[in-house]
Amino acid sequence: MRLLVVGRLSGQLASAVKMAMAHGAKVHHVERGDQATEQLRRGQGADLLMVDYRIDIAALIAANEAERIHVPVVACGVDAGPDDAAATIRAGAKEFIPLPPEADLIAAVLSAVADDDRPLISADPSMKAVIGLADQVARSEASILITGESGVGKEVMARYLHQNSRRAEKPFISVNCAAIPDNLLESELFGHEKGAFTGAVARRVGKFEEADGGTLLLDEISEMDVRLQAKLLRALQERVIDRVGGTTPVKVDIRIIATSNRDLGRAVSEGSFREDLLYRLNVVNLRLPSLRERPGDIPALADFFVRKYAAANGVPVRPVSAEARRALTAHRWNGNVRELENAMHRAVLLAQGPEIDVDAIRLPDGQPLTGATYDAGPASRAAQTADAVTRAYVGQTVAQMEKTLILDTLGHCLGNRTHAANILGISIRTLRNKLNEYADDGTPIPAPQSGISAAAG
Repeated sequence: MRLLVVGRLSGQLASAVKMAMAHGAKVHHVERGDQATEQLRRGQGADLLMVDYRIDIAALIAANEAERIHVPVVACGVDAGPDDAAATIRAGAKEFIPLPPEADLIAAVLSAVADDDRPLISADPSMKAVIGLADQVARSEASILITGESGVGKEVMARYLHQNSRRAEKPFISVNCAAIPDNLLESELFGHEKGAFTGAVARRVGKFEEADGGTLLLDEISEMDVRLQAKLLRALQERVIDRVGGTTPVKVDIRIIATSNRDLGRAVSEGSFREDLLYRLNVVNLRLPSLRERPGDIPALADFFVRKYAAANGVPVRPVSAEARRALTAHRWNGNVRELENAMHRAVLLAQGPEIDVDAIRLPDGQPLTGATYDAGPASRAAQTADAVTRAYVGQTVAQMEKTLILDTLGHCLGNRTHAANILGISIRTLRNKLNEYADDGTPIPAPQSGISAAAG
C-alpha cells in the first residue's frame, strides 16, 4: 500500500510512519496540504493519506476532488481532544488515529480504509481452472481481457494477476471507464497540460503515467467512447501517450488488463467497439463463471465474509448452519459475489443464536432467502427465468431489442417470413427490410424452413 503522510514528522508521527512501514506500506511525506495535492497531481499516487489534524483537511479533500483525485484520508495527532477528532471526521476523514500510536490500531486502520483484504477465494473446479490459466499467464507481458457478469470478481482477478506478475512491486492503477464522463476520461487516462481546457490550472499526470512500470486496469472498457478507443489503441501499440494539450509524446511502460461485462464481439459488430482494439486487448481471455456456475465457491466465500464482517463489527464469529449452507448454494445470486458479500454482512449483524441460520440471511429488500431458494417448482422456475430475461435486456438499446425479438421470432418460425411477420404484427415488407438491413451488417439470417443461415432475400 502507498501511504502519503502530510504534516511535520514529530516523534510520535514518525513512530506511526515506522509502524505503517512495518506493515508493508510504502511511505512518502510532505508537510503541507497543497504539497500533497501537487504530488498526487504529478502522478506520485497514494492509496491513503495520513494527515495531521491541525491541517485543513476539508480544504485538502476539496482540492483533491477538484482534480478528480479520490484518496481516503485518516487524521492523526498528539493531544487531540474528542472535539478535534470529531471535527476531522466531519471534514471528511475516514478515521482518527490518536498519537502516540498503537501498532494494532495502525494495522487495523490501514487494512480497513485501504480495503486491501480482497483475496481470490475458490473451491469450485470451474473457477480453479480459470485460476490455473491465470497463473500460467500472470508473469507474461500479454494484455489480458477479463470477462464475466457484474459482481463475479473481475477486479479481484486483475489484482491477483498483478500480484503474481513481474510488476508486483510497481503500482496497480484502476480506472472505471463507466464511472467517468467521456469528456473527462481522456484527461484521466492521459493527463493534461496547464491551460489545456477550462479548469486545467496545472499539469496533471494521467493514469498511464501513474501506472508506469506497473499494471493499468481499464475496468468496464466496453463503456469507452469509440473515438477515445483510437487514442488508446495508439498508446498500446506505440507505448507512448499524448497529454491533452501537450506537444511532446510521453513514453510509458505498463501492462494492460481490461474487464467487460458485455459481449465485446457483439459490440464490434454493432460498431460501438473497435475490432483492432479488441484484438490488442484480448491476447488472453479469462472468463469468470457466474456464482451460479460455481456453486462450490459459495460456502467458502460465505465463511470468508462471515469472518471479515464479524471482525469489522466487533461481534463473535458464528458458523453458518447446514440449512443456511443449503439455502445459500441453491440461491441464484444474480448479483454474484457482490450480492453474496452483502447478504453475509447482513447475516452477521442479524444472527442471534449460536449459528448463522437461514432466517438471518436476507435479500436486499429484506425478504428471507428461503422464499427464493427452496421453492423449486414450476412457478419458481418461471419467475427465475423471467427475471433472467429481464436482466438480459437491461442496458440494450431499443434497436438492439427489436433486432433480438425479430431474429428470435424468425428462428421460432423456422425462417418462415409470413408467420414471423404475423406474430410480430408487422407487414412482410417491413420484416424483409429489417432482415436485409441485418444481413448487410453481417448478421446470419435463418433461411426459410431451415435452421441454417442465409441472406435475407
